[in-house]
Amino acid sequence: MANTVSEYIDALLASERLGGQVAHHRLLPGFEPQFAEPRRPLPRVLRELLAARGLDRLYSHQAHALDLARSGRNVVVATPTASGKTLTYNLPVLEQCLADPASRALYLFPLKALAQDQLAAFKTLTAALPEGAHRPDAAIYDGDTTPHFRRKIRDNLPNVLLTNPDMLHLGMLPHHEKWADLFANLTHVVVDEVHTYRGVMGSHMALVFRRLLRVCRAWGANPTFIFCSATVGNPAELCEMLTGREVTAVTESGAGASPRHMVFLNPLDGTAQAVIMLLQAALARDLRTIVYAQSRKLTELIALWAQERSGQYKERISAYRAGFLPEERREIEGRMASGELLAVISTSALELGIDIGGLDLCILAGYPGSVMATLQRGGRVGRAGRESAVALVAGEDALDQHFMRHPEDFFCRAAESAVLNPFNPAIMHRHLECAAAEMEIKPGEPFLDEAPIRREVDNLVGRGRLFEVVTDRVQPGGGVESRVTGIVCPRKRPHRNVDLRGAGRSLHIEDADTHTEIGTVDQHRAFKETHPGAVYLHRGASWVVDDLDLETSTVLARQRRVSWYTRTRGSKSTEILEITGEKTVLGTRLHLGRLRVTEEITGYEKRSVRGGKMLGIIPLDLPPLVFETEGIWFLVPDEMRRRCEDNYLHFMGGIHALEHAAIGILPLLVLTDRNDLGGISTPFHAQTAGPAVFIYDGLPGGAGLTRQAFHKGEELFRATAQAVRGCECELGCPSCVHSPKCGSGNRPIDKAAALFLLDEILGGQAPPPAPLIPKPEEESMPLLNPGRFGVLDIETRRSADEVGGWNRCDKMGVSIAVLYDSGEDRYFDYEEHQIGELVEHLKLLDLTIGFNILRFDYKVLTGLSSFPFQTLPTLDLLVHIHQRLGYRVKLDNLAQATLNAAKSADGLQALKWWQEGRLDLITEYCRQDVAVTRDLYTHGRDNRHVFFTNKAGQKVRLPVDW
Repeated sequence: MANTVSEYIDALLASERLGGQVAHHRLLPGFEPQFAEPRRPLPRVLRELLAARGLDRLYSHQAHALDLARSGRNVVVATPTASGKTLTYNLPVLEQCLADPASRALYLFPLKALAQDQLAAFKTLTAALPEGAHRPDAAIYDGDTTPHFRRKIRDNLPNVLLTNPDMLHLGMLPHHEKWADLFANLTHVVVDEVHTYRGVMGSHMALVFRRLLRVCRAWGANPTFIFCSATVGNPAELCEMLTGREVTAVTESGAGASPRHMVFLNPLDGTAQAVIMLLQAALARDLRTIVYAQSRKLTELIALWAQERSGQYKERISAYRAGFLPEERREIEGRMASGELLAVISTSALELGIDIGGLDLCILAGYPGSVMATLQRGGRVGRAGRESAVALVAGEDALDQHFMRHPEDFFCRAAESAVLNPFNPAIMHRHLECAAAEMEIKPGEPFLDEAPIRREVDNLVGRGRLFEVVTDRVQPGGGVESRVTGIVCPRKRPHRNVDLRGAGRSLHIEDADTHTEIGTVDQHRAFKETHPGAVYLHRGASWVVDDLDLETSTVLARQRRVSWYTRTRGSKSTEILEITGEKTVLGTRLHLGRLRVTEEITGYEKRSVRGGKMLGIIPLDLPPLVFETEGIWFLVPDEMRRRCEDNYLHFMGGIHALEHAAIGILPLLVLTDRNDLGGISTPFHAQTAGPAVFIYDGLPGGAGLTRQAFHKGEELFRATAQAVRGCECELGCPSCVHSPKCGSGNRPIDKAAALFLLDEILGGQAPPPAPLIPKPEEESMPLLNPGRFGVLDIETRRSADEVGGWNRCDKMGVSIAVLYDSGEDRYFDYEEHQIGELVEHLKLLDLTIGFNILRFDYKVLTGLSSFPFQTLPTLDLLVHIHQRLGYRVKLDNLAQATLNAAKSADGLQALKWWQEGRLDLITEYCRQDVAVTRDLYTHGRDNRHVFFTNKAGQKVRLPVDW
């Protein structure tokens, strides 16, 4: 089989059908490995352990990383796939565990399959340790671990615990007291595939790591971080953003490599058809192949078409993507590793180092969007020292065509930098609630050293999402000083409302007939991929969506064979919230700032699977998607617009085409996919008072993508102009100015106008800064500030048991009703026969206040009067506090904590007094309740807070806005 890959490439180049479509071919030569010794020799037992596996020497990067980790420095190893990164963390961890058997290490993997592979590798490595010596043990703790083994692991903790971010976030940090042995003795945290922690996932992980370090500090530990990454442009910066700690990068690989063919193919008949032909030829030569597609839908389509056309190989081909259930993914991984499967068609889900055996050929169905991803996916082949091949089959996208026209640009281009926003406001507040639930946030603790976290904690306290714990201290002079001693979360477990892989929650896709789960989709993508009528593909089968229920987070779909696919249409608008950067770039002004984007999905297209012919447009009635994000925008000066129109060019079509082209080429400069970006072009924006083109991070809160693009503004305009001018089409196409996800169907588009505007920008003089016109504020309701308010409380004649339950409180009757009138500053007492007079009195008030007045007092009164009490302007303090806290608090609790006052009796005592005829005692008791309610209201009104005592016995400040 040694020459099979070469024969495959020779046959491709000689092929009558495909040979002429090869835009570029080169053979990347292999190279010999470089070895080095660590500064300090490894212990003899570890040297013998390595020798037993035939590893007498370390690669140079392994030795360097080992030196850094052993000295207690945080390190990131960013070297190619299959370069032996596992030893860079296993060796220092094993050395520590052999020296101190009480030491603990935490290994984090983004996928469960990676943890399974690494557990096997760890056990294989330690199996050679001599009898009688301490043998460091390891275990996996994830969602597949049974409750029995979870308890067993916690009670008898191994030296190395392998888990994933979700389990750390959901199962360990909230219960850190149960993991005291781990967090108190944690010496190393290993983070594998750290390059995947960018964008929204990176924002989540930056806060998970800060929470982890906070818990470690509380238990007295200060672990060393060891990160492993694919080749990225800024590995140290990425890890520093994730942890807030200094990190040293090791990027020069000492591992050798086998020769690898690189083929760029620009197909005439569509990407999918060329990929299937290449795959069929590979199957005929028994080449183990992985195909990477750019979307879930294309993954499923290629797998479906390949199976239909591959005869005897049909059962040896499978799709693999996110959204599959865990057991489905494990089955495919096992079949691939055993050789039962010969080909797998995957999204980026198999980009990581999951063990699926040695592969010969990698086919990329479209440029993956970055040099880093191309190298990472291509690195999956040739692992056994054999010659391998990577075939990039271009799509119509601008980047694909750029590299088909300029292949040298790919090979001389450095890997892109990974970006994230560690303080994404759409995400940060949720993690701060988790942190406060894990343990009380103390004033001045290191967790608050970073200004964005400190500001957001203050903001959450002001909004009532976090509460201040107040301690009263008696002063020598007799006064009482209240001091904030901590900040707590009112909810015990807010963690389950945080999805680490999205800015919103996940929806479950179910079979409408059996209600079995067939997949998941995040809320942000649900409107576009699983709207009613959408065709959803799963493991080669097509499903048509019946219903999208946001309240239950459920999508219902039915399996159907259909000959069409769907694509949404809609409209967008944007509002500038804040400008954080502004500069002159060539002939325009480029801005950076916060935006509010409103996107409306108005309908969807049905298109034929064969040829993409439009079959119709079906309207949809969905709520708008509104989110805040980060973006850049540039202005088109009025003179430039006028010159464009004077040349009889379509100005709107020009800026629309320019927007599409810039988004298409931006991944050349920033590590992103065009699907992570959004854009809006408008001939007149109210806040800029002129034409503007916006490009924004397509995820709530922003991911830092356009922030990086802001600093490469000139390069963006020049690359965009080159892409549009270099495309051979005349009127515009997907390779230059069309977008596959345009909500208006790429209308209007004018390529010539886009080129005219780009030439004007490249050669023009920028306009002076223009003031931003604020968006008119919407009229809001004024705060309620009643001139005359009343406070009402009622005592009844009968109990709930006597009338058949609380739902029959209209049968309870009234012994006494007490109303305090602020206008007269006095109490009024009404017996049951005077309820009509009470009603007339209530009508005179600007506001009626009570505690549980809506669900109790008014309902009692409805049994004695036909007056619609719910129409009265009413403030129910219990309802207001329940909305703030999420649970009910008794009046007595609030009164004692806020006013240092207590109720004199309770409702049961009042019922007993009624039976004894003691209306005087009932009235006195009721008046006291009214006074407490009144004083609680005025305290909250004047101070904007009240206090209560939580379940932990702490006095907590509760912000209110009545």
